[in-house]
Amino acid sequence: MASANQASVINVALRTESGKGASRRARREGNVPAVLYGHGSTPRHLLVPARDFAAVLRNNGLNAVVDLKIEGEGEQLALTKQVDVHPIRNYIEHADFVVITRGEKVTVEVAIVTEGDAAPGNLVTQDASFVEIEADVLSIPEQIVVSVEDAVAGFSVTAAELTLPEGVTLVSDPETLIVAVNEAQKAETESDADPEAPAAEGEEAPAESE
Repeated sequence: MASANQASVINVALRTESGKGASRRARREGNVPAVLYGHGSTPRHLLVPARDFAAVLRNNGLNAVVDLKIEGEGEQLALTKQVDVHPIRNYIEHADFVVITRGEKVTVEVAIVTEGDAAPGNLVTQDASFVEIEADVLSIPEQIVVSVEDAVAGFSVTAAELTLPEGVTLVSDPETLIVAVNEAQKAETESDADPEAPAAEGEEAPAESE
């Protein structure tokens, strides 16, 4: 379970233009239009270098903590709150950051990833892809791993049974089913079919050879 132990630094600029046209120009210039808000502060519209921001997300996940160096204002610690990605072209369209302070606890959703393979003849079903937790802003796990290695039918994991890092507490309903293992249903093959079964309606039975 990877977690952030320090904030990633990104140099950003204040965005002076608004509207769709300005946002398109910003993206053409290699920036992500973003807004920073929270803790009673006036929302600030930013231009975040797309390449730098994408690298932070790859390394830290969607709950990335960043140290925004705002041109002309100084530094501000922030949590990535929302990232909008173009559904087809896969570039970051917009991002929301929320102001945070060191030592503050936040509630976030963290992805759940299964690891390993169930025993032969068994099928793994993941009922929940995310779980809500509370953690220190610099100790948010990137993901929570559930091992299903050699698991057999009847094996299951609820939110209460997840292994969470020290200092991280569960917010989701403890009874939420995360993963279940069931016996795989054997697909019927042509050889399994009853040779004496009547032909389906609308179909002619094959003629018997003389």
